[in-house]
Amino acid sequence: MTVLLLALAIGSEVSATVALKASEGFSRPLPATIVVVGYGLSFWLLALVLKHLSIGTTYAVWSAVGTAAIALIGMLAYGEGGGALKLASLGLIVLGVIGLNVAGSH
Repeated sequence: MTVLLLALAIGSEVSATVALKASEGFSRPLPATIVVVGYGLSFWLLALVLKHLSIGTTYAVWSAVGTAAIALIGMLAYGEGGGALKLASLGLIVLGVIGLNVAGSH
């Protein structure tokens, strides 16, 4: 259940971030509302997750997966550059989270 809550928190944060771009500086009401609700929901879900997981693990996974997802969405949906360095950097983010999780279990 905790992993599901964390996944929902990540999905909510990613949705809010995409809506932030679509809000055009908060000038469009529907995307702006999605931003506020999405980030609020994400933080509430994170608070629930933190009852069961360490703050370091939780935040590392939430921020890294969210960052990687937004970077990929930027490349695929918005035509942002996606060269080798950017892709390698995303891989390093993932490896960093794996390392933090392995280190946290010892």
